[in-house]
Amino acid sequence: MIMRPGQQLLLPANPVFIWSSLLVAMVLNMLMNMGLWGRAAWVPDLVALVLVFWSVHQPRRVGVGVAFACGLVMDVQQGALLGQHALAYTVLGYFSVFMHRRLLWFDVPTQALQLLPLFFSVHVLAVLVRMIAGGSFPGWDHLLAPVFEALLWPVASVLLLAPQRRAPDPDDNRPL
Repeated sequence: MIMRPGQQLLLPANPVFIWSSLLVAMVLNMLMNMGLWGRAAWVPDLVALVLVFWSVHQPRRVGVGVAFACGLVMDVQQGALLGQHALAYTVLGYFSVFMHRRLLWFDVPTQALQLLPLFFSVHVLAVLVRMIAGGSFPGWDHLLAPVFEALLWPVASVLLLAPQRRAPDPDDNRPL
């Protein structure tokens, strides 16, 4: 792949870091659901954010199967309709892998803008599944969660790419 001028060459992603970041996102999601806000509809879904990030940057390691498994875990944790989050995360994982090559050509704020419709459609899908199963509409503040997820995309990019940005053994004579 041809790199843009000024773009840094990254080290390979450590699989332990990938899986631990997904686990931390799940734990943070669970803590946010039990914390101050309870199950507020506007709270961003950190698992979805980290799944999209790794599906875009490491599509061979994190894809639709991992998204489905994370969705089942979140369904059980939240006591939701079994398969609600699994379906949403699977669709999210599929479209993330589908658009990962095009998305990586843009800078991070533009990536966030392009991911906003994806986050929005997945939240709408989850609400539709909930309402078809007999649940109630969570309210219009539910539309804020995808906006917060898109706003968190640059933060996730900085945090999750940080271990790959350092040189394995820095040397003044090596240009990379």
